[in-house]
Amino acid sequence: MPDKINLKDLTLSELELFLSRLGAKKYRARQVAEWIFQKGADSFREMTDLSLDLRERLAAVAWISHPKILARSTSKRGDTIKYLFGLDDGQVVESVFMKHNYGHSACISTQVGCRMGCRLCASGLEGLVRNLSSGEMYDQVLGIQKDTGKRVGHLVLMGAGEPLDNYDATLALIKQITAPYGLKIGLRHITISTCGLVPRIRKLAAERLPLTLAVSLHAPNDPLRDTLVPVNKKYPIAELMSACRDYARETGRRITFEYALIEGVNDRNEHASELGRLLSGMLSHVNLIPANPVIERGIAPPSRERVECFKRLVEKHGIAATVRRELGADIDAACGQLRRRVYPEGCGVFPGRLHDEPGKPL
Repeated sequence: MPDKINLKDLTLSELELFLSRLGAKKYRARQVAEWIFQKGADSFREMTDLSLDLRERLAAVAWISHPKILARSTSKRGDTIKYLFGLDDGQVVESVFMKHNYGHSACISTQVGCRMGCRLCASGLEGLVRNLSSGEMYDQVLGIQKDTGKRVGHLVLMGAGEPLDNYDATLALIKQITAPYGLKIGLRHITISTCGLVPRIRKLAAERLPLTLAVSLHAPNDPLRDTLVPVNKKYPIAELMSACRDYARETGRRITFEYALIEGVNDRNEHASELGRLLSGMLSHVNLIPANPVIERGIAPPSRERVECFKRLVEKHGIAATVRRELGADIDAACGQLRRRVYPEGCGVFPGRLHDEPGKPL
């Protein structure tokens, strides 16, 4: 609908201005915001506390995007569901719902594809197609909540795409979804991932929002990280560590360093010791991830014994480290496995090893 505005892409102040131009009073914007961001209304007909005249005027110049679940897969353990969401221009993105003992979380995409080219990840195999709008990101969370009937209390921006490469829309999403008229997810319950865009990390630090920053590190030195995370050639580890220290100081939040262990590549004892020395004294935590299989990347995880040995060596340097609990690897929903898919029109099921029909009750 190129000639109409998607209200889900507007902030509250922008909604106020938009409605004022239609002759509506300022407080109507808050009502509309609650309908679309909190109640998940798909049409103006549902907004029964607005006059019919105002609803008709809105429908003439605006529209409301809504989540379109094309397919979904449920893991064997039932603790993870992967969704394929259709966008209005025919593109698709993947998102994941995860059950934890502390509540439910959604991992969403911020771009269609990705241009970072990390060796461990499926998301960038075909490069970047386009950024998502804040409304398209929000729709992934709403769609997951509607389908599962569960409240999403934790948000993870770790799906396809680099969130800080789509900075403005990502920040708009965070402000909308934490707002009183939104889903009221706490800032401390939101994790934003980055492969190391140093200027954007510093920009985010200046916002002074108590978000959790997760940095995809994957290597303790520049030569190795250059091969695994190409953006390191532009923003090497020394610059990245400086920005991370500043972020921790500005926000008071501990940095999470993601480290995917690849057999024979970055899992040696000397890598663990080097990592420990690199992070020593920093307000940080290391999340060790046995690399998840991505056929095109040709990577494999180390043995559990090697992972545990690596963890112990990191901890010797006073660094807190955990091994991430595997969720959704059997449905290609784990870290690094989300990708841009071509959806078979009319298929009705998720292209994968396990699938359910969209909308089927859990």
